[in-house]
Amino acid sequence: MKKSVFNIAALFLGVTAFSQNIQTVTNSKGPVLGYSADSGVKILTVGGNKFKDLNKNGKLDKYEDWRLPVDERAKDLASKMSVEQIAGLMLYSGHQSVPAPAEGFRAGKYNGKFYKESGAKAFDLTDQQKKFLKEDNLRHVLVTTVESPEIAAKWSNNIQAYIEGLGLGIPANNSTDPRHSATVTAEFNEGAGGQISLWPDGLAMGATFDPELVKKFGNIAAQEYRALGISTALSPQIDLGTEPRWYRIAYVFSESPELTADLGRGYIDGFQTTIGSKNGWGSKSVNAMVKHWPGGGPEEGGRDGHWAMGKYAVYPGNNFQNHVKPFTEGAFKLNGGTKEASAVMPYYTISFNQDTKNGENVGNGYSKYLITDLLRGKYKYDGVVCTDWLITADEPKSPGGFAGKPWGAEKLSIAERHYKVLEAGVDQFGGNNDKAPVLEAYQMGVKEHGEKAYRAKFEQSAVRLLRNFFRTGLFENPYVNTEETKKIVGNPEFMKAGYEAQVKSIVMLKNKANILPIKERKTAYIPKRYSPATFNWWGIYTGPSLEYPVDIEKVKKLFNVTDDPEKADFALVFVKSPHSEEGGYSDIDAREGGNGYVPISLQYQTYTATEAREKSIAAGDPVVAPNVHDRTFKNKTSTATNFTDLLAIENAYKAMNGKPVIVSITASKPMIFNEFEKHADAILMNFNVSNQAVVDIVTGKYEPSGLLPLQMPANMATVEKQKEDVPYDMETHKDSEGHNYDFGYGMNWSGVIKDARTQKYHK
Repeated sequence: MKKSVFNIAALFLGVTAFSQNIQTVTNSKGPVLGYSADSGVKILTVGGNKFKDLNKNGKLDKYEDWRLPVDERAKDLASKMSVEQIAGLMLYSGHQSVPAPAEGFRAGKYNGKFYKESGAKAFDLTDQQKKFLKEDNLRHVLVTTVESPEIAAKWSNNIQAYIEGLGLGIPANNSTDPRHSATVTAEFNEGAGGQISLWPDGLAMGATFDPELVKKFGNIAAQEYRALGISTALSPQIDLGTEPRWYRIAYVFSESPELTADLGRGYIDGFQTTIGSKNGWGSKSVNAMVKHWPGGGPEEGGRDGHWAMGKYAVYPGNNFQNHVKPFTEGAFKLNGGTKEASAVMPYYTISFNQDTKNGENVGNGYSKYLITDLLRGKYKYDGVVCTDWLITADEPKSPGGFAGKPWGAEKLSIAERHYKVLEAGVDQFGGNNDKAPVLEAYQMGVKEHGEKAYRAKFEQSAVRLLRNFFRTGLFENPYVNTEETKKIVGNPEFMKAGYEAQVKSIVMLKNKANILPIKERKTAYIPKRYSPATFNWWGIYTGPSLEYPVDIEKVKKLFNVTDDPEKADFALVFVKSPHSEEGGYSDIDAREGGNGYVPISLQYQTYTATEAREKSIAAGDPVVAPNVHDRTFKNKTSTATNFTDLLAIENAYKAMNGKPVIVSITASKPMIFNEFEKHADAILMNFNVSNQAVVDIVTGKYEPSGLLPLQMPANMATVEKQKEDVPYDMETHKDSEGHNYDFGYGMNWSGVIKDARTQKYHK
């Protein structure tokens, strides 16, 4: 029976009606169907059941029949699609912001005008979005920043209504990078904190050593994602953190293959499982795109593959197999009914000299050996493989520039790169809104393999891609109830669960003479933190600042606060781990005749790389730096941009004159403690969670329970001597209390933690 949306909402949800002229139809023993009254889609009645006539042919096609198995529906639809439609399905959009800004790579216009001058609503579609949805047949959309959860939901509904009446009625599979982390730090968590529950992410989640907690997060996050109109998560990142200098180590779980596999499995089970479903999949499921095959962690010298300077992953310890384990033993061996992660993203890097069949050194997304021979062949993975963003675009003018990342395929044309990616066994192109080069690549395939064979190859990819639509119920009802969105996203229950998880991720490294917790109302000295001028991920400048690192008004409810150390009972100093601005490459060094490569330091003080490799393992930039045949940075010098954090600790120690100094470190990677540890009576380490959670441990409201997911090196010499692909191979810092800051180490009020977690996960 057909009902108005208002009646359905009142009957099932007890809320007001959807907006945007969306109708719903109930099935007594089947799904609720949702469709736009303006799309031209009609409802068919067959055998007492209701179905959407998406292609408007007046009959029930297999792909429209929700009673049939997913594969049967996907194969039927793929067979009906034109090559142009499949090419569009293979696209994954560039980053979309709601509403679109006037500049930058997320820019967009509304009827030819920028948002503020256009009179458009925040949830309207941009001209660019309408084009790639209609003309390029794109159906996978990456969402970043949103004005609010309600706006995000309305925008998603607008997309679905816009494309429902086009062609075969294929809906949009909207996606997001992680958006539950407490702080926005990079391009790949740009939507973080947008009025959504805030959780530990990456190393912070790893520090809990708790797969069940990660599964709980996945379940809650999936509910919030679906309420926003998002059905695919571009996560988790299960690379191993075996190279301590690597920029993206902040977003991995651990350097332990076993711990990372278990946490990744919990994460994906939580996201993909609709509770109560026979096979796990359902309308509450969110596809997980696990990354980055076959592990992007062992970057030479810690330089990252987003830039040409970091295009090589190296394996001096011959430890490639351990980096594959989180995929084969975790993401592809789920406990839940969905069985395996629905999609996989290879990393940008060239896994140097790991192609034992062809001897080819190309980016992982271009490698037939890594995709077809290993992932598809040896490990029998038949889900979607999607490239990382912009691997087919042209590279920048400098190894330190930010643009396309066609590593190993720099000299090919854009269309030839698409063809090479297809030949490697990949199904989808991340960050490409344009179907034209995919169609060019198709013609190359027809010329080499014949029309029949390449049409079959395209259909195979289409089936893989379409499964993720059918399994999550998008063909039945891709719409969300915006009133329900406001109730679900960031609700108090979810916020509380996220905050408690943040607290569980904090690691107490030192507690001399049981200084912590401080439960009495004492007087605290909290120095303001100086943040130096920086350039962010996209090279945008931010000026320096001097401000309190925590909400001082909240702290005043717990302690008396003074700016005079002489009047204080203790000091609480907030710092961040050492940060190297260059990230391993300096245009200045290159302009002055060097090779451009500089050390990434994990210490605050000026560091000279006397122990670095004499000669790099990998080298070569055939387009932008053809004369650089060695990437060594031996004897070069680097200074952390935030070296003033060390001064803050030293000055507090001096000013307190023997009174307790508590140091709280927000870390994005391992760091050298021997510069300041002796000046601290207590040390709390967190991996980008709320400083308020730190304060709640200081006061004893919560007891610390986090464990180090990574080793903390004794010095930079051991960092230089360790092997990028090998875990647990550094000398670790030993503090004044005789404790080694090793993997799995952490303290609670009783001392060093020894529990079921440390028994299960160890070196």
